[in-house]
Amino acid sequence: MPKGYVALVLHAHLPFIKHPEHESFLEERWLFEAVTDTYIPLIDVFDKLIDDGVDFRITVSLSPTLISMLKDELLISRYLKHLDGLITLAGLEVKRTRSQKEINELSVMYLEKFKKTKHIFCEKYSSNITRAFKKFQDLGKIEVITSCATHGYLPLMDLHKPAVKAQIKIAVNTYEKEFGVSPKGMWLPECAYHPGHEEFLASAGIEYFFVETHGILFGKPRPRYGVYSPYICEGSKVAVLGRDEESSKAVWSSKEGYPGNAAYRDYYRDIGFDLDHKYIRPFIDACGTRVNTGIKYCRITGETDQKETYDRRAALSTAASHAGNFMFNRAKQAEYLADKMDRVPIIVSPYDAELFGHWWFEGPQWLDFFLRKTHYDQDVIKTITPSEYLKLYDSHPVITPSESSWGWKGYSEVWLDGSNDWIYRHLHKIAELMIESARKYQDPEPARKRVLNQMARELLLAQSSDWAFIMKTGTFYDYAAARVKEHVGRFLAFYDQLEKNAIDLEMLKAAESVYSLFEDIDYKVYA
Repeated sequence: MPKGYVALVLHAHLPFIKHPEHESFLEERWLFEAVTDTYIPLIDVFDKLIDDGVDFRITVSLSPTLISMLKDELLISRYLKHLDGLITLAGLEVKRTRSQKEINELSVMYLEKFKKTKHIFCEKYSSNITRAFKKFQDLGKIEVITSCATHGYLPLMDLHKPAVKAQIKIAVNTYEKEFGVSPKGMWLPECAYHPGHEEFLASAGIEYFFVETHGILFGKPRPRYGVYSPYICEGSKVAVLGRDEESSKAVWSSKEGYPGNAAYRDYYRDIGFDLDHKYIRPFIDACGTRVNTGIKYCRITGETDQKETYDRRAALSTAASHAGNFMFNRAKQAEYLADKMDRVPIIVSPYDAELFGHWWFEGPQWLDFFLRKTHYDQDVIKTITPSEYLKLYDSHPVITPSESSWGWKGYSEVWLDGSNDWIYRHLHKIAELMIESARKYQDPEPARKRVLNQMARELLLAQSSDWAFIMKTGTFYDYAAARVKEHVGRFLAFYDQLEKNAIDLEMLKAAESVYSLFEDIDYKVYA
């Protein structure tokens, strides 16, 4: 048995964004960039590890909204158009940079990358990359878990507990339909925990969830093993695991961690901003707004605008060195903890999946190096999934975690401050009306049932924690505010139609078409 286990957890989530009323829509690029920069590169890494016989374990959470977008026919067609545009642009760049040897090598790299992405997406996985994660799970290498239906921030929804339960139950239903089994774990949106919510997780069949570090350290009774063991929540059978700050910061922090190294590719210097507007316009926003294309020729260099050319070989060498450093530090950490515990410690290292590849270009290769080194070069630590670890011992200590979240100050402030607090009076009100309607209409005629189900979708979409987060950060504030107002307004319109028995079928059909997620939703989950 190793002296310690490492549980790598990648949380993959995006809010549901789909705008068929526009030929192209800027915010839809968030999905396209995530697929190209993160999901496909990770899938490629996992496939190669399996082909090479490398034994590894990773936990990946796929949110229901992300799964819905990855399966949406319109978004798939738009992604393929976006990818073809990147291939065309990279081809033009290969020609444009022929006289610049170092830049030309990078342009060829991007052309090969985009072509390979299209092959993996279209040919290998038939434009359905959730199949890849199902395959990895079926092979026992990856544990795919879920998150709440629309990533609703649960502590601020607790005023109406059926709304909390609905976020959890609908997520589980979506997962079961996609993967054919029940999810073992759940990533609580923003790692936000409110005492008592483990009861809802237990009733939905969830075995474990994660909290921020202080959610464990400030729990009661005082945690015997710190964050290096799962705990069973008082009064339930659900386990909770806390984030290890040391390992997380090494990868997550752009200042103290690996991603800020001068050798790595600079995310912010992109040809979408650097090149002549007339040349680049066909490949940026339809309105002519400059945006990232994904083709970047500079390395981080340092805190200067005078960036040096990116050297891919040097960057990969640095990634390999950092992977070795991460493995060494986790091994030393495990050895230290093993002497002080009566069980093998588990080091939980959770990250946003989009860090790997999108923000940190070399992230997928770093992960590949780490998993290979861990498999071949040592026997002190081993990667594991939470459900595997839970089976190692007959019992685990009991705790009541502290209310907590990650983010600034760790207690919900990111999602509740002066920039976004106005949304909650509306979210609480429509949740109240949804519960009232679900209890009132027990056996409605088909049209009313459709309206009730659509009301549930509108409520869920309005509750997405992404909107409050975007408002807080100030990026795309107008879009986030408009989405909340849109869903609240449409919910109230349908509620009025329901009460007056005057249903606008065209409006209903249009809403069902645009927000084509949770096809099997049953509004009675709110009853």
